[in-house]
Amino acid sequence: MTRDGRLGVGVIGAGRVGPIMALALGGAGHALVGITHGADDARTEALLPGVPLLDAPQIVERSELVVIAVPRDQLAGLVAGLADIGAWQPGQLVMHTDPAEGLEVLGPAAAKGAIPLAVHPAIAFTGTSIDLRRLAGSFAAVSAPGPVLPIAQALAVELGCEPIVVSEAQRPAYAEAIATATAFSRSIVEQSTGLLADIGVENPGSYLSALVHATIDDALAGAGVRPPLDPDALLDD
Repeated sequence: MTRDGRLGVGVIGAGRVGPIMALALGGAGHALVGITHGADDARTEALLPGVPLLDAPQIVERSELVVIAVPRDQLAGLVAGLADIGAWQPGQLVMHTDPAEGLEVLGPAAAKGAIPLAVHPAIAFTGTSIDLRRLAGSFAAVSAPGPVLPIAQALAVELGCEPIVVSEAQRPAYAEAIATATAFSRSIVEQSTGLLADIGVENPGSYLSALVHATIDDALAGAGVRPPLDPDALLDD
């Protein structure tokens, strides 16, 4: 780490999330030491020109902060596998981005002396630079051991997010909330636009855009403040 707190950051995972995390942290002044190969290296290189494409052990070897942004079913095996080959380093920061997992999944790295962090930005990633604007002003769930919690919070802020502490025990409920909001919103929009398309409405997504945004904004503004609205009452207004 440099004297001004900048870190050498390496990212494992080149899907929708990893390159955007790298872009955001690089934009905050950290040095990007590499990112792993993915299904579309050309896209990764376009987003992160000049950033080396490396394998996971090389990322861990060269990084002060390792960001792991891989699918949930790969996370535990990846962390344990890197521990088995002696890749993790004492004092190294290891941060994953999965909403459901807290610190336990990073146990094999922590056992080697690495410092575990979990930071999940609550946005729907597209894998494009649009995500940088979405990160700005969003929230992130952070989990970390007490002494290093400020580090996790500071990293969330550098991503553009407001950090919200979520404990290990709260992670399953948090993940369910994120999954429900994402899947339900998408499902309702798809169902509604499909009904409009069936009766011949052109551009049903555009037609519903203002209504859906206003309804969701109103629901979010009143969340936890007032009782849910009766859908029938909305139709009577």
